Amino acid sequence: MELEPEFLASSWGREFVAGGFGGIAGIVSGFPLDTLRIRQQQSNAGSAFSILRNVMATEGPAALYRGMGAPLASVTLQNAMVFQIYAVLSRAFDSSLSAKDPPSYKGVALGGFFTGALQSLLLTPVELVKIRLQLQNNVYAKLHQADSHEGPMSVIKSIFKTEGLRGMYRGLTITVMRDAPAHCLYFWTYEYMREQLHPGCRKSSQESLQTMMVAGGLAGVASWVCCYPLDVVKTRLQAQSQSSLPKYTGIVDCFRKSVKEEGHRVLWRGLGTAVARAFMVNGAVFSAYEISLRCLFNSGSIQTENAI
Repeated sequence: MELEPEFLASSWGREFVAGGFGGIAGIVSGFPLDTLRIRQQQSNAGSAFSILRNVMATEGPAALYRGMGAPLASVTLQNAMVFQIYAVLSRAFDSSLSAKDPPSYKGVALGGFFTGALQSLLLTPVELVKIRLQLQNNVYAKLHQADSHEGPMSVIKSIFKTEGLRGMYRGLTITVMRDAPAHCLYFWTYEYMREQLHPGCRKSSQESLQTMMVAGGLAGVASWVCCYPLDVVKTRLQAQSQSSLPKYTGIVDCFRKSVKEEGHRVLWRGLGTAVARAFMVNGAVFSAYEISLRCLFNSGSIQTENAI
């Protein structure tokens, strides 16, 4: 895909492209751990290590990347839009802010909140397809889903056939409930931690690569911890197919039945895997974003030995 020089010459164009590079880095670096997290959330199959051993023995290494096509195909656009919308909204709440000053922490938090809500419209169908593919070969899927899918398009066709367009947005409400506060904390934590690790860097953009990775990693961890029970519910709701009798009728019903059958700990199942993935993925996302942004602007530098 070629981009017009006029587009890249604008601030919006650079942030859009840099956000796309960040998204690709995040997907490639963390997808195997994401597969383990989804399987932990959906069934009581043991620890991440036991699930990993079982997957490697019965399905092979490729199973850890099953379903990556859907998010990878859309992640460039999705992440580009997220960073672009956030860049605009974070400054929109500070009318007196000059172009040279970074947005206030209030602007960062509000911009992140509304960015998370808006991006759910794009993310919901992508995650629905991804989850169906990630789960189709495990025990739950064999018991409850009759369809076997070879790739994203097979899942999409099946959903449209049985549920229509509305079926593609199964889980939209819970996704908004998860992503709006999560993105609020996500961007706030990143901006706050990078400034704490390298004072003055929000204005100078001279932080080290280590600062980007640590601040990005901590931002990812904070955002996941705050919304994790909602993510468990989202996984279970989106895993349901209309080709079989749905177990859960809605968000509250899923909470109630999950806790009643498996205890409160079920709402935190897979958190360790999610936290490990979040630190690695979001360190990569923000590093790729910041480095790409500086390359496109041809300004700023990346320090490699500046102590954190």
